[in-house]
Amino acid sequence: MKNSKKDVSRELHRLFGLTTDQVESVIGLALKGTPANSFCDIYFQAGSSEALSWDQGRLKGSSRDVVAGAGVRVVVGDKVGFWPIDKVDITGLKRAAKVARQIADYAQKEIVPPARAAAPQHNLYDVALSPTTVPLADRTALLKAIDAETRKHDARIQNVSVKLSVENYTIIVANSLGQFLVDERPLLHVSVSALAREGDRTELGSSGGGGRIPFAALANDQVWKQHAQLAAEQAILLLSAAPAPAGEMTVVLGSGWPGVLLHEAVGHGLEGDFNRKGTSAFARRMGERVASPLVTVIDDGTLADRRGSLNFDDEGTPTTQTVLIENGILKGYMHDRQNAQLMGMALTGNARRQSYAHLPMPRMTNTFMAGGQHDPEEIIRSVKYGLYAEAFGGGEVDITNGNYTFSATVAWLIEDGRKTRPVKGATLLGNGPKSLHHVSMVGNDMALDKGIGMCGKDGQRVPVGVGMSTVRIDNVTVGGSQN
Repeated sequence: MKNSKKDVSRELHRLFGLTTDQVESVIGLALKGTPANSFCDIYFQAGSSEALSWDQGRLKGSSRDVVAGAGVRVVVGDKVGFWPIDKVDITGLKRAAKVARQIADYAQKEIVPPARAAAPQHNLYDVALSPTTVPLADRTALLKAIDAETRKHDARIQNVSVKLSVENYTIIVANSLGQFLVDERPLLHVSVSALAREGDRTELGSSGGGGRIPFAALANDQVWKQHAQLAAEQAILLLSAAPAPAGEMTVVLGSGWPGVLLHEAVGHGLEGDFNRKGTSAFARRMGERVASPLVTVIDDGTLADRRGSLNFDDEGTPTTQTVLIENGILKGYMHDRQNAQLMGMALTGNARRQSYAHLPMPRMTNTFMAGGQHDPEEIIRSVKYGLYAEAFGGGEVDITNGNYTFSATVAWLIEDGRKTRPVKGATLLGNGPKSLHHVSMVGNDMALDKGIGMCGKDGQRVPVGVGMSTVRIDNVTVGGSQN
């Protein structure tokens, strides 16, 4: 990461032909006539993303998206003016500044801003070679190798689909606090789907991963072969899966990716905007017990190479480790600058946006439940009858009350303390805050997902990480096809 003004000046000129003096003049124009403590930032983005898809034993499609633009934002209290442009020059920036200022209604009292955060010092993803410069032949060769490795696992694998996406964007943030920051943000992701057939029954298994890592790390034999094997094993396993039971029972969540349930059922409810507006189930509950004493939930944007990590957020605030729930007590929310200011709370480095054409808002980075003391096998042995959920597919949550619905793509029946047989079609139904109170055991095997998470909110999608240990939750309603 480079964040000296000299570095920013060089990148501004290289990418957009601008100087820092010109940018400062635009910020001054945007704030002309606004009360003290108003805020302005300009978010510049330049780079590209590319995707390859492999299906039926051949390269099926490719796409490339080139981005170059900027968004000017004026924040006055709870009012926001924003105007993006995709042709960046001084004339366009000045026009955007005037429009953003006009949109913001600044006839209101001043609000004390949050304390200024220290300058970003992270260097979480030092990738010397942009993943978008890796030759197409090398990327295609990886897809072909994954296809062959997946198929050789079992003769019942009938088809393999692989998707590889790479991106690299240079981000520049300039704001009215005098900050000029620049960051290069690489991201890679591969996903593998295996279709297995036996008789007239077909099943689909999947695996994938990635992060802010060099292409060589993703193309490492041990990494991609693991994804190929997991996708094939899952598909074959599901061929013998019985219909899932239905009813209220104990559910054990596996470590890693099942943390997506925590992300959806609890994480969104801890974002600052929902709590400021009073629409979250956690609103106005700071300092209260909201979970079992075994539960500690953390959002951490400072984990090296992780999909959800950033050197600084999309307002220029350094990312941090934020304890949201500690031993069952609500300790904090995730904030962008505006919501921190309006709620009188500290910045947490959680302002995120999909692109220069979108407004930032409080979003998760890498959100996980801290590990506990129990051995995972001990947790399974403690269950007389229940469900072990190993992997999850889609889900949704109602932020206002915390009610969630999640489908388990891979699950096992637990009988007399043992995983006995795989089941399919299991849906977990519950309430996030209530489920937190029903956590009765937490494993010592905390793991993050392999790098596949995407989070949607208000029409914007950003990469995130999730994680958890093996966790026992009592009194969960399971929807299945077998009574």
